[in-house]
Amino acid sequence: MQSEPRVGCGAAILVGGKLLLIRRKREPEAGCWGLPGGKVDLFEPVARAVEREVAEELGVTIHAETMLCLVEQSDQVAGTHWIAPVYLVTEFTGTPALMEPEKHSDFGWFPLAELPSPLTTPTLQAVAVLQKREP
Repeated sequence: MQSEPRVGCGAAILVGGKLLLIRRKREPEAGCWGLPGGKVDLFEPVARAVEREVAEELGVTIHAETMLCLVEQSDQVAGTHWIAPVYLVTEFTGTPALMEPEKHSDFGWFPLAELPSPLTTPTLQAVAVLQKREP
């Protein structure tokens, strides 16, 4: 059980109208599709944390410049509370690959209107913001 909220980070990598998602193997929300991202380390700038996490998970380089939204996941039963800025990323360098197969089982590009199920709670929140932005 956490004694205080924790800070995470995520990247909504949206290219050509398709969103890059990864499938979680571990709890919380094992089996769900979600945005790449993770924990922010102590004294680490959030933008650098999301760049590091995406590189660790997918082997690509991004530049986190535009914040899309702030997502929040609170589970009193589990004793967890996460707050995570999500950055909108529209270009990257490299070819995505599963770099942490012990944590993720798959990844893929999905049109916003045809996302896989189930999605993680933070991803649902970020997708709602993305869908409002789409023409």
